[in-house]
Amino acid sequence: MTVHIDAAFDDATKTVSYIVSDPSSGRAAIVDSVLDYDPASGRTGTEGADALIAKVEAAGLTVDYILETHIHADHLSAALYLKERLGAPICVGDRVGVVQETFRDVYNLGRGFPCDGSQFDRLLADGERLALGTLEFEVMHVPGHTPACVAYRIEDALLTGDTLFMPDFGSARCDFPGGDARELYRSVSRILSLPPETRLFLCHDYAPGGRDYVWETTVGEQREKNIHMRDGTTEDQFVAFREARDRTLTMPVLILPSVQVNIRAGRMPEPDDNGTSYLKIPLNRF
Repeated sequence: MTVHIDAAFDDATKTVSYIVSDPSSGRAAIVDSVLDYDPASGRTGTEGADALIAKVEAAGLTVDYILETHIHADHLSAALYLKERLGAPICVGDRVGVVQETFRDVYNLGRGFPCDGSQFDRLLADGERLALGTLEFEVMHVPGHTPACVAYRIEDALLTGDTLFMPDFGSARCDFPGGDARELYRSVSRILSLPPETRLFLCHDYAPGGRDYVWETTVGEQREKNIHMRDGTTEDQFVAFREARDRTLTMPVLILPSVQVNIRAGRMPEPDDNGTSYLKIPLNRF
């Protein structure tokens, strides 16, 4: 296998971003980037995104795509900044309009806010293929965590987004608007039907028990060891567990700032007449 996958871990949000490249052609994609954000001061930064750019430049790569696996609720995307610096299009799953419509109402953005995914450069359908030099991605629609989640398969690797975590942490929550535990079970089942040696690259790790951070596993390891969904776990068992667990979880710290930026493909809201952009925080909505 020739694909090269380089990971960058953002400790503040426990997010893993990836540079996926074809060494023979020097073509690359960046997956699930993070914009630095301090909720106390409202300041953004590009240190993490600049580190990705530095890696790309040091390796002599040309970035063809900036890929999102879904509309993230735990970090702001650096997609727009990377597009401005690298010139690559921002791509997301073609069900993103469902998420935009839900959160347009949450933030009271008005009917003038488009919910057709037009903020992104390219919308990707299930089964669609993206050329990456001599290689190609296959897009897999894997709803459940959100209605618009996708995973990206390339050679023996799958970038899973927030469907699965490491086997000792389990699976993604399904209680965000539009989430569905039954859909997640079916999406994970689809992933776990891939060959057992398929490498899975995860979007987050939380190091339960104080172990080191890890974000690569395999289909075989997940089928054997995943604490939420391994071989023999039925759909009803998973749904009952997942829904009960989700009722105990608090909302992610950055969900309200993150989603309203991420449904805009990383753009901030238009500045007010004083030149400052403002994020809305709906009170008592969740």
